[in-house]
Amino acid sequence: MRQERFGEITVRLTGGEDREGGGDGPLVVLMHGFGAPGTDLIGLWRVLDVPRDVRFAFPEAPNEMPGMPGARAWWMLDLARAEAAMAEGPRSYAREVPPGMEAATDQIVVMLAELQRDLGVPDERLVIGGFSQGSMAACNTVFTRDVAPAGLVILSGTAVNLSIWQAGMSRHQNLRVVQSHGEHDPLLSFEAAEDLRDTMRAAGLQTEWIPFRGGHEIPMQVIEALGRFVREIALRT
Repeated sequence: MRQERFGEITVRLTGGEDREGGGDGPLVVLMHGFGAPGTDLIGLWRVLDVPRDVRFAFPEAPNEMPGMPGARAWWMLDLARAEAAMAEGPRSYAREVPPGMEAATDQIVVMLAELQRDLGVPDERLVIGGFSQGSMAACNTVFTRDVAPAGLVILSGTAVNLSIWQAGMSRHQNLRVVQSHGEHDPLLSFEAAEDLRDTMRAAGLQTEWIPFRGGHEIPMQVIEALGRFVREIALRT
């Protein structure tokens, strides 16, 4: 594994023929969730059943969380409000635009452009996504910017700014999506995830839906499905 800066974001690269992101295989970019360290998802590359030439990039969110060593965020949340919402139960955030999300998205766009340029990755060999807030950042990047990957990964995420996302979905008729969500997720609403799924399908996106009997997590059945998803994209390119 090697670590580099792309734009303003630190990225850890692994996989590929040299296990450091080398070669010319497809690139899978996975962004961690709110409050996690930049290394949070790195273990996935060792357990995903994908061809050896598949490369992985694990970006580290740019915002440090005060008083929480190692914790990062793509954009900050009102923690008091989040705790109150948790006490009431998960709900939809589809009409909200989180402060800081657009600035983070701009940084992600620059990061992706530099990754694709430096690693020689065309759009048809690019998969982007993440877990929780990281998946929301990926969705906002794809649906509101000029970014056109072959695949989008939404692990335990939810919709924000959904009317704008919906408008942007029409530009991605060939986009393949894999989306998972726990039926008992205490943080992000299962029903809101279903609404996002239905919106993407109505827009013509090829969306594979993986519900599971669990919470805010990435269980083995999701890891297996993600491996299949990446393999299929790798093989068709």
